[in-house]
Amino acid sequence: MAKTAVAKMESTDFENKTAQEVLQWALETYHPKITCASSFGAEDVVVIDMLVKIRKDARIFTLDTGRLPQATYDVMQALMDKYGIKFEVYHPKADAVEEMVSQQGPNLFYESIENRKRCCGVRKMEPLSRALKGMEAWITGLRREQAVTRTDTPRVEIDKSQGGIVKVNPIIDWTTDQTWDYIKKNKVPYNKLHDQGYPSIGCEPCTRAIKPGEDLRAGRWWWESPEYKECGLHLKK
Repeated sequence: MAKTAVAKMESTDFENKTAQEVLQWALETYHPKITCASSFGAEDVVVIDMLVKIRKDARIFTLDTGRLPQATYDVMQALMDKYGIKFEVYHPKADAVEEMVSQQGPNLFYESIENRKRCCGVRKMEPLSRALKGMEAWITGLRREQAVTRTDTPRVEIDKSQGGIVKVNPIIDWTTDQTWDYIKKNKVPYNKLHDQGYPSIGCEPCTRAIKPGEDLRAGRWWWESPEYKECGLHLKK
């Protein structure tokens, strides 16, 4: 990554900029070597809507783990139809999935954190490394209030876990209400599982609806303690 781009990033006060202003800066600075990660949750569809309104050819990728709910594919198609865009889709390597499932079974992730991390590594982390290869920056839909593991995440940062590229989190300080207000106001397609009590949606066997009073990420890997509830995509090195 060019030193001038890093210097420009470090000298900019992103915390006082709007999400759209941050995305405008990111695209002007790094396109075409910047890509947006999307799992098609509420936050991600907001960022997609903002991106395509700034630059129609903005790059957006998704990790198709092979275990996603049909509702996730439905919103992906709806976004493609509405905006006339395409997504870069990354699948896990077939031989790695075959070896893992042959050795430990299709539901290995329920047995231990180590097994769950292995599954996330095969289905998410390795494809992510391919998606970010050659990139100087990437964009996410992270929000601080989503989880205890994200409360100190800045709007723009150097992502050491991904080789020191820039990580842009334009709606990091948004609330749930802000997110849904944007979706409704802009008529953005969203995952219909959100209407069934799923505020956070990942792979089908690792996601459930939350109960009244539970936090937003309670339905993800619900058998684990909150401090472990990251697949690795957004862990700090």
